[in-house]
Amino acid sequence: VILIVVSVCTASGVWNWLMDPETQKVSFFISFLNHTFFTIRCITLIGLFFAGIHRRVVAPSIIAARCQTVLAEYNTSCDDTGKLILKPRPHVQ
Repeated sequence: VILIVVSVCTASGVWNWLMDPETQKVSFFISFLNHTFFTIRCITLIGLFFAGIHRRVVAPSIIAARCQTVLAEYNTSCDDTGKLILKPRPHVQ
């Protein structure tokens, strides 16, 4: 949730930064100082990625998908928390 909020705020800050006519007239660093919302959100987003938040978001879903693939061979599955789900046996005729 934090990653989504910061990403959306950064995207809106980028839009405001690029649409500002003063951005083309001043230097790069002065432009960042003029748009503190974008600067703070960009630093926050970079900090979150260095902290590894992207691994925490993606890793559980990858592990659950791989487990479900393996468990399908044994007619079982698992939910996102890792709880085993037993499926009824197919009737062979």
